[in-house]
Formats: sequence, structure tokens, C-alpha cells
Amino acid sequence: MITIDLQKENVKQVLEKKNIRGIKARVGLVLDITGSMRTLYRNGTVQKVVERILAVAHEFDDDGVLDVWVYDNEFSRLKSVTELDFEDYVNRVILEDELIHKFGRNNELPVMEDVIKKYIEEEDSNYPTFLVFINDGGCKKNIKSLIEKSAVKPIFWQFVGIGNGNFDFLKKLDDLEARIVDNADFIHIEDIESTSDRELYDQLLNEFPLWIKAAKKKGVIKNVQEDNQKEGFFKRIFGIQRK
Repeated sequence: MITIDLQKENVKQVLEKKNIRGIKARVGLVLDITGSMRTLYRNGTVQKVVERILAVAHEFDDDGVLDVWVYDNEFSRLKSVTELDFEDYVNRVILEDELIHKFGRNNELPVMEDVIKKYIEEEDSNYPTFLVFINDGGCKKNIKSLIEKSAVKPIFWQFVGIGNGNFDFLKKLDDLEARIVDNADFIHIEDIESTSDRELYDQLLNEFPLWIKAAKKKGVIKNVQEDNQKEGFFKRIFGIQRK
């Protein structure tokens, strides 16, 4: 638990620096599990990614829950992860499960559609969603229309390119026009293993607060701060959590 406690502290410091402490959001993680990612799964790198994003979920999500998907040419919506069960999560839940399709070719659209299905159709909430999407290159261009259409929904897509693959298309997502708000960002971290927690969180959370501000202004999400205050009022006075 020592490592994740340090990661949580680094998240807190970055949030304070960006003046977004106290914002509540659901956090999701989509992991590329195509053939080129095989080594990163086997050597523990992906496990460390899960742990680092879990620290973000701990700060944003009331329950500290991180929702996880993996995808290649198919996708799987996995068991969510918390501080209670994050150890060896990748081996236990992904690599050792023969029913999970892995190490094939990439197809991003179905898993992105399932993200929207979960957060908008199945589990609608007043809280926005911060969705971290890990990819090692070669993302299909048919996700462009989904990004554009989902701009009216309270989901921010944070794409993270790892390694030295081709990310030309993902770099263009931040410049898409005809959207009510800019709902996607891309950062490239060539060697995620050697990137410090502070540096990773600083880049990862750079655009999200700007989206929060713009999305509130356009009515894509409610006033998060105001809603959190009301949530706290209900908890203090009635000892309950609103649904």
C-alpha cells in the first residue's frame, strides 16, 4: 500500500497546483491489449499503469473505484478495481482469464461505444467521467465521429500514447471542429516506466480542468462544485447519499 499512498499524494499535489481539488468524477481506464502490447503486460508495466490511474480514481471518485476495459479486435468490460484488490490485478483479472480476447489487432470503436453505454445509458450520474485511454499506436480513424458526437455527453477522453508508434491521428483529435466543447486530449509518453508520477499526473490532468469549466458553461455537465456541496449537505444532515 506504500506505493499507492505515495501516488495518491502526488495526485493531490497536482490537483492543488491546478486548483481542482474537490471535483468529483467517475474514472475509467481503457487498455490496449493488442499484440504489440504483449511485453508490457508480461513485464508488469500495465499493472503499474493500473495502479497509477487508480490513485486518480481515489481522488476523484466517491468510492475510489476505477472501471477498466481492455480491447484488441474485441473488448472486455472488466471487474472494477479498488485499493482493496489492486495487487496483481492484471495477472488475476486479465492474463489468467482465458475468456478475455487478447493480443489481436486493434479496433477501438466498439470499446468506446461500450464506455458510453455504461456511463450514459446504464449508470447515468450527475458526475462527469474522466476516461483514460491507453494506446501504443495505430488507432483507427473511425472513432472521429464518435468523439464529435459524444461532445454533448459528460465524458472527457484522455488519450495516452505510449511507446514510439504512430500517433498522428490521435494528435489531431484535440483540433476537431464543430464540437460544443473540446472533449478529447492526447499526450505522448514514450517511456511510461521512466516517467515520474508527478510528471505523469501533471500531463494527464492538464486539459481536464479546462473541459470541466467549458462543459459547465455549455450545460454539458452540471455545476460540479455546487452539486458536491449539496451532496455534502445531505450526508451531514440526513446521513445518506442521494441517488
